[in-house]
Amino acid sequence: MLDVDGTLLGDPPVDLDETRRLFGAMVAARAYDTKCTAMQVQGRLATYAPFEGQEAAQIGSIAALRADDWVVATYRDAAAMWFQGYPWMNLFLGRMGDERGGAPPEDVNVLPPSITVGAHMIHAVGIGWGESLQGSDRVAMTFFGDGATSEGDFHEAMNFAGVFATPTVFLCQNNGFAISMPRRRQTAAELLTDKAIGYGMPGVLVDGNDLFAMIGAAREAVARARAGGGPTFIEALTFRVGPHTTTDDAARYRSDDVVEDWRRRDPIDRVRLYLQRSDGWDEAWETEVSESAREVIEQAVAAAESVEPFESGAIFDRMYLTPTSAMVRQRAALRRDGGND
Repeated sequence: MLDVDGTLLGDPPVDLDETRRLFGAMVAARAYDTKCTAMQVQGRLATYAPFEGQEAAQIGSIAALRADDWVVATYRDAAAMWFQGYPWMNLFLGRMGDERGGAPPEDVNVLPPSITVGAHMIHAVGIGWGESLQGSDRVAMTFFGDGATSEGDFHEAMNFAGVFATPTVFLCQNNGFAISMPRRRQTAAELLTDKAIGYGMPGVLVDGNDLFAMIGAAREAVARARAGGGPTFIEALTFRVGPHTTTDDAARYRSDDVVEDWRRRDPIDRVRLYLQRSDGWDEAWETEVSESAREVIEQAVAAAESVEPFESGAIFDRMYLTPTSAMVRQRAALRRDGGND
């Protein structure tokens, strides 16, 4: 629906004001991604999985959800999680190794990011099924990469969702590589959407770098799920411009020409060009949006880094409601050795 030069093909799924808001969200997501990459190099974060280039796939799909819908995502989906209400501070805390980052506000229906590839999709299906059993029309959207479709958990989740018609939207961000494994080497399927057929659900192929196309595909899938029509599998064709993680050397398995080709399809640039054509953009406005986003990110970093660390005795407090005899002895030993309790 949005060509790479910003030309609109068909009717826009959102008005100009909403497009500007979503553009701002994509800019904020990239500011977070850039900051995390820099902090990891500085030793302030653990290994980080960048998502530059996948902003439209994440923001566009979340734009189709209600605030009370569920999101179950991965370590590369910070943009989606944040746009559904998960605080930047918590995302930073999690990357700093602080488990408190995994406790979002109670009114935010977003699970902490999953590191185990594929396993979280089963949770998304269970959440959606539970909502249906309680008479709710809430939908669960789960994000994953193309590599996760080779995991057994993916197939179990898809099969259960298809059989029980759970209100689940499976959002596969196909960025071409499962770490260093190209898609053509991990599956014989011509398209990942072909896998949906075997589980009795629609499979939708969409340009993941087209914000408007993502909104349209996600809206249709969400509406179907909310009306009791069951799950949908969406394959968003996109690309992670950076490495798999900050410990990866993507140059070993991707050529510079491939990366540059995808840079020309940058999702943020595409929306910017559309806004320019629609008289909805000027440089001063984008500068303000960018600076505001960076300021919010910096505030979240400061807040996360100012959280007081746990004392060593805290390990005994959240293990069991009633400490075991072994834990009582261990706590006593810690006190004798001068540990904090």
